[in-house]
Amino acid sequence: MKRIFALYATLALVSGCQSALSTHPAVPAPTAKTSQAPAEKPAPAASFSQETLFALLSAEIAGQRDQYDVALNNYTAQARTTRDPAVAERAFRIAEYLNEQPASLENALLWSSTAPDSVEAQRAAAIQLARSGRYDESMRYMEQVLQGQGDTHFDFLALSASESDVQTRAGLMLSFDRLLLKHPENGQLLFGKALLLQQDNQSEAALELLENRSDLSEELPPLLLLRARLLQSLNRGEEALPLLEDGLEQHPNDLRIRLAYARTLVEQGQLDAAQLEFTTLLQQNPEDDDLRLSLALVSMEVKAWNEAQAYLRDLIDRERHLDIAHFNLGLIHEELDDNEGALIEYSLVGPGNEYLPAKAQQTKLLLEEKRTDDARQRLAQARGEQPEYAIQLYMLEIESLSEHQLLELAWQTSQKSLQQFPGDLNLLYTRAMLAEQRNDLGQMERDLRHVIKTDPDNAMALNALGYTLADRTTRYAEAKSLIERAHQLKPEDPAILDSLGWINYRTGNLVQAETYLRLALKLYPDAEIAAHLGEVLWAQGRQSEAREVWDEAYQQQPDNPILRSTLQRLTGRETP
Repeated sequence: MKRIFALYATLALVSGCQSALSTHPAVPAPTAKTSQAPAEKPAPAASFSQETLFALLSAEIAGQRDQYDVALNNYTAQARTTRDPAVAERAFRIAEYLNEQPASLENALLWSSTAPDSVEAQRAAAIQLARSGRYDESMRYMEQVLQGQGDTHFDFLALSASESDVQTRAGLMLSFDRLLLKHPENGQLLFGKALLLQQDNQSEAALELLENRSDLSEELPPLLLLRARLLQSLNRGEEALPLLEDGLEQHPNDLRIRLAYARTLVEQGQLDAAQLEFTTLLQQNPEDDDLRLSLALVSMEVKAWNEAQAYLRDLIDRERHLDIAHFNLGLIHEELDDNEGALIEYSLVGPGNEYLPAKAQQTKLLLEEKRTDDARQRLAQARGEQPEYAIQLYMLEIESLSEHQLLELAWQTSQKSLQQFPGDLNLLYTRAMLAEQRNDLGQMERDLRHVIKTDPDNAMALNALGYTLADRTTRYAEAKSLIERAHQLKPEDPAILDSLGWINYRTGNLVQAETYLRLALKLYPDAEIAAHLGEVLWAQGRQSEAREVWDEAYQQQPDNPILRSTLQRLTGRETP
């Protein structure tokens, strides 16, 4: 009965007022990906042929039957034939709904040409041209929208060009500059150009552009938010806070500004204030589960365990962010010395980003409690239930057993893993590291050589072999060659910089060794790197400096075996 009624409605629609097709459609109205303009006056009714009427009717019936491809083809064909703006718009909406880019572009251009006074039509054409990489043409349409006092979406234009070539981006920048000469007070233009500069890694220039025009009131919230992001990207987050505070005074109900302010407080370590802001945001938006999760995580940072648990339980009750909620509840139970509760929560984490971290925490707890068989059984069960994680779970088991000095069990697991996945490079690398722990340097070198032969640009394997040769043998030339190859591949990797420092130390280049090790320690404050740097300083006769480096590292990682053995060897005691 519903279909018959819809059919009669469609007949009346098509035969009575063709121009209203987009106003009362039988096909479900697709949601446009462009911003909605104020309602425009309907176009005058067109006089359609019998053939056109039949085609439009067929399109509507196809839409009722979820045959949107048929509906699109019919509407597009009739838009070409009739050049009616309502038909062209209808075809465009359906194409957008189906994400049919060529049809969206064709119909948007047809709509804009048949409705030259429609801001919405001109914007649709501009955005579709930008999506197709035709930025110069897009800008011409954007200018028409601007002149019509519409929302231009210059930000989308800038963002859409982020992956384009250098020449295209340079041309687009010239177009922005040309329009700014004509419309120097337009905040949308400024916003778009600043975004383009940011994506060209010109954050300083983008910030200067916005700060020089900060008196503009148009589009103030987005301009302000972009300024704050730029300051943060330049490691000037402390300057973003007063900017956002001023923004909140001017726009107290703007949730975007308040959210940015709350996140900036977190980044600046002002966690108590951040918690208050997130609480306010959640009160204003009680259905926003992303805010609920943020508040839970901030509450954890300030050790408000009960509050954090309540928010996480709410998420579970609402069936949102389930895995991250269970994982963090596990962490809270650990903090409260409730290991059994933690194990239960970790077991409830499903496949996804939190899956492996949950298994790692679960394994750590069980091994610390000497429940080795239980830990291994659970990991074996997980490999059976989630075979796509099997290799990672094998690596997790091997490394966990190794960390707890269960080297023989780790070796057995390693051998078993390679029987199941022969030749897997990750498992071979893991076995190589285990072999080094077992003082089986021959096995270590064979495995790493195989990895490097298969994957010559494996910086991790190159560095591991180079460092071991530098540390455990006198094959210094070979070691240096391997480490330098790794450094070429990853010049800012702190582990590789540490190896460079160590090989220079082993070959007597103490000044160069110190340079590399200080840089490595700056990038990654680690006890092993500190042990190496201290030894280099000690070799230079700078014992007090060495002790300062060791002392700082010892405060953070007192149980590090490399640090303790270095102290014992050079000072006769395991503490600084």
